[in-house]
Parts: sequence; C-alpha cells; structure tokens
Amino acid sequence: MAHFPTGFVWGAATASYQIEGAVHEGGRGASIWDTFAHTPGRVKAGDTGDVACDHYHRFREDVALMRALGLGAYRFSVAWPRVQPDGRGRANEAGLTFYDRLVDELLGADLQPWVTLYHWDLPQALEDRGGWMNRDTAHRFEEYAFMVGERLSDRVTGFMTLNEPYIHFLHGYALGNHAPGRTLGVHAFPAAHHQLLGHGLAVRALREAGANMVGIANNHAPAWPAGDRDEDLDAANRMDALHNHLFTDPLIRGEYPALALDILQGTDPALLEVIRPGDLSVIAAPLDFLGVNYDRPDSVRADPGGTFGVSLGRIPDREYTASGWPVVPEGLTQTLTGLKARYGDTCPPLYVTRSGCSVADVIDVDGRVRDDFRIRYHEAHLEAVRDAITQGAGVRGYFAWSLLDNFEWAEGYSQRFGLVHVDFATQVRTPKDSYHWFQSFLREQA
Repeated sequence: MAHFPTGFVWGAATASYQIEGAVHEGGRGASIWDTFAHTPGRVKAGDTGDVACDHYHRFREDVALMRALGLGAYRFSVAWPRVQPDGRGRANEAGLTFYDRLVDELLGADLQPWVTLYHWDLPQALEDRGGWMNRDTAHRFEEYAFMVGERLSDRVTGFMTLNEPYIHFLHGYALGNHAPGRTLGVHAFPAAHHQLLGHGLAVRALREAGANMVGIANNHAPAWPAGDRDEDLDAANRMDALHNHLFTDPLIRGEYPALALDILQGTDPALLEVIRPGDLSVIAAPLDFLGVNYDRPDSVRADPGGTFGVSLGRIPDREYTASGWPVVPEGLTQTLTGLKARYGDTCPPLYVTRSGCSVADVIDVDGRVRDDFRIRYHEAHLEAVRDAITQGAGVRGYFAWSLLDNFEWAEGYSQRFGLVHVDFATQVRTPKDSYHWFQSFLREQA
C-alpha cells in the first residue's frame, strides 16, 4: 500500500466500561452501564463489565502490546464515575491517579495519549436526576472536563469531549437498547441537545485547563435510499439530517439542520423549547479536529411506523461482519469527502477515530487466531481513507477499533472486534493475525 502523508497518526481505540473492569475499586461510583448490565434481560447472556479485560490492573501489559505493534497513539476514555463517583463535587484522587499512571506509561512507550471524556458511562447518580434529559448534566460535564483537563492536559495530545452522541441519544434515550434504557422516541431530543451543550461547555473548560487539541468523535453513516420510490429518497434525506448533520452542523455552522428542526417541529413543537438563547454559540466553540467513527451506511426505507418514520434494511451483495454489518469501505470515502464538501474551509482536520469489525474469532490448535476477514476489512478501509485524501479530505489519522476484544455493550462478550484476542476467563492476551499484519503495515509506513 502506498505511503500515507508524513505525520499521519496511527492508533488503536478502546472505551473505559468496555475494558477496565474493577468497577468497585479505587473509589469508582456506579455508572448507568453498571445498572443496565445488571438488569436481567438487558445484555446478552447476562454479561457485565465488572471485570471485562481487567485493564485497570493490566494496563502496562496492554501498553506493551501497543508498543510492540508499532502504534503511535492510543485513544482511550476516562470513566466519569471513576473521577467523580456521584457526577459532581470534588474529584476522586484515586481515579485521577489511575489515568495519570496510564498516560505516563503511554508516554514512556512513545505513544500519544488521545483521551475521550465521555464514552457513555454516565454516573448513575446523574441519571437519577434525569441524565442527559436534564440540562444540569451539561454543566456537571463542564466541571468534570475541567478536572480531567487540569490533571492531564500537560501530557495528552488530543481530547475528545463525547463519543458518538447520536448513538447514545438514539439507543440510550430514544430506543432503550443501551443504557440508560429509556424509550422516548423523538421526545429524547433534549438528550441530544444537552450532550451538544455539554460538549461546548467542555471545550471551554478544557481550553481553560490548558488543552491544546480539542475535538469530538461523531458517528457518521451515509444514508442510502433502499429503493427508487420518492418516499424512500425523502426518508434517506431525513435520516441523513438526523444521523449525520444533527450533531455536526451545530458544531461547525452554529445551527441545527433545517430538515431536522422540521421533523421535531412536526412531532411536538415544544421539543424545540430546550434550545435556549446563546446555546448554539456555546456549542459552536472552535474545534481543532473532528473525529469520524464509521461502521457502515444506512439503507433507508420510508416506514410510518418506524422511529423517525424510517426503517433500516440490509445492503445486498455485500460481505457481512459477525455483528451483521455490511462491509462498505466506499462509504467511508463518501463520509470523509462529504464532510469536506459540506463544510468547505470551515471543516476541521479529520481523524478516523473508529474503524473495525467483529469476526467470529477462535484460537486454533497452534495458538493462532486467523482473522483474514479483519485484515481484508482494514486493508479496504485504509484504501478508502487514501481515496478520500486524494480527493481533498484533510484526514490526519486512523484509529483501529479495537485494541482488545471487549464488552460490546448489549451484545456482551459475543462480539470480538480486537486486534488482540482476550480469553475472558483467564485474561490471556493473544495477538491475532490482524495484529501482526498491522505491525508489518506500520513498519512499511515508517
């Protein structure tokens, strides 16, 4: 594969609840995912993140794996309830000390720390007060962001405020198949707006605390009409506005997309009352970069009975991952070039902050994990990134999801996304063939 631009950032990514474990150690408070996972019927096989990959105790081993892989960066998230057990008040020193040690270990291994402040593990105490449906949570997030920034900004390369606020809003508050399990449908919009407000407030707090590189990691998916009917095209446009523009236009343009506002207005005009004067100027705080998380396009069909009036279907004639997602690398090119086309000179530098797939991995009798499917996936998506760069998209980095097999939210431990296999009973780590392929690829890029 041809070389990527000089200075291109190569990393892997994880999230706190998915790997850390140690949920009752170091003064950590309960999160909404602790509550959700321990509620019968919420997570496949009754799995929880109580132990996960035990990264809290094994982080040095995991950093050594990254160094041997040849990565230049590691994207991880801070667990809010580890820093503020109740989501407010004084910082928990033991929690900050853990991330101090992790950051120092990364720097000692010549790895750039990239920190996500919020990857869905809201302190349960804040959810008990309304969670992201409550405007006060945005202000509590600002307070938390300052604490983390004040402690780590002297050593962290880049901060991301939120991870995939659209997914958290949709699955956590609208559909209820993620924590906190609310089923509010379109009436979950306050959870969207308050996340964005929290983002803007956190950008300000991080800069006050000394952070130099601040952005966000948004989920993007091209909206493809499932058929030729006009109503399917209209449905795809609605989905595009809600999935791709609702959480990006306010950041860059300082306004919500008109089509999304029309959908909300048509459902319940009172929903828009959550937007107060001055909110959008806070949300539009200048960004140093925009993180792009990509899995697949949405194949959209009009469906009056579906959430937002649409339903999503399969894309024909594609390979599918173990999690049932179609492999569509050109959708990543479309996403990256589409962001540049939509926002022009105001588009921040782009980083692919999540790219990866689930494979039904097994350890063979010779101790190898032969995950050729994952190798082909990354090859194809890296070519897609190169195509986007060639077409003028300012892409500056690629973070593989994920470093480790982990707790995959409502799917529990049934889906494996890692470059490294984890035996969850023994915590033995086994680098997969994709790990070794990526290692060779990075040597060629050096």
